[in-house]
Amino acid sequence: MALLYADLVKHLKANGCWLIRSGKGNHEIWYSAINGRTFTVPQSLAAIPLANAILKQAGLPKAF
Repeated sequence: MALLYADLVKHLKANGCWLIRSGKGNHEIWYSAINGRTFTVPQSLAAIPLANAILKQAGLPKAF
């Protein structure tokens, strides 16, 4: 399921989000310029509903 993580990262970057830093464990902290919020993205992303929830936190519509 590493492909889901890679697709999510491409989608986030294409929509103006950027990586701030690595978090604890295998998580990353991202920033969304759309709504000015930070959110976490697990590098072991394996569930489509979680990917869509991350997009919602970033202020983006569902894409998966």
